[in-house]
Amino acid sequence: MSVVLKKLEDEAMKLSPRSRARLAERLIASLEEAPDPDAVRLWIAEAERREAELSSGKIKGVPAGKVFKRARSALR
Repeated sequence: MSVVLKKLEDEAMKLSPRSRARLAERLIASLEEAPDPDAVRLWIAEAERREAELSSGKIKGVPAGKVFKRARSALR
């Protein structure tokens, strides 16, 4: 480990747990690749399709409480 990296780590460890968590989150996010433009385009198209189905009445939404209840039940 380089001296500079060791100093950074030592300083980071002096931060509060909340600040260390925020720093870790930012560092991890910096490693993520830029989103694939094709994937972004496809997700937007899917979201628009679903919104149109809801707006037209073709499908009905399910209340979040009901969805979470079903999910919890399925996990048991």
